[in-house]
Amino acid sequence: MDTHCAHAPAKTLDAPAIGRALERAEKHCKDRGERWTPARRRVLELLLQAGGPVKAYDLMAAFDESGAPAKPPTVYRALEFLEQQNLAHRIAGINAFIACDAEQGVHTAAFLICDCCGSAEEFDPRVDAVTAVAIDHGFKVEGVMLEARGRCRWCAAGHEHQAA
Repeated sequence: MDTHCAHAPAKTLDAPAIGRALERAEKHCKDRGERWTPARRRVLELLLQAGGPVKAYDLMAAFDESGAPAKPPTVYRALEFLEQQNLAHRIAGINAFIACDAEQGVHTAAFLICDCCGSAEEFDPRVDAVTAVAIDHGFKVEGVMLEARGRCRWCAAGHEHQAA
């Protein structure tokens, strides 16, 4: 992935927005009887601060504010929990994680991933066809992940301008 684009990340949250998202996540977990640990909170905070996809090892490096990296099991367990609670998603195509945009519970995650700047936009796909085919085949769908790769509007505009 070429990540040298000059434009700023499309989705960065300010500190108050991150605080509100963390409060919603804590309430979400408590309402479901799940433990909200400092490690889980920190990993989600890092994902929210990034505003886009983050590799697990980058999370490990940034985990401890004193500069000491976290151990892999700490971060991977937190990521697994956040995925199970639909607070984060793994984007398999780029082996990265992103905070979930949706404030509702279980949903189908779909992403537009920019191969130039590395941004990822979550959107609500229409998966009625998948559901219909699954029913016809007696298949029980437990999850659908859609990843579309290309160039975001900023990178596409910049590259078109440079080509002219």
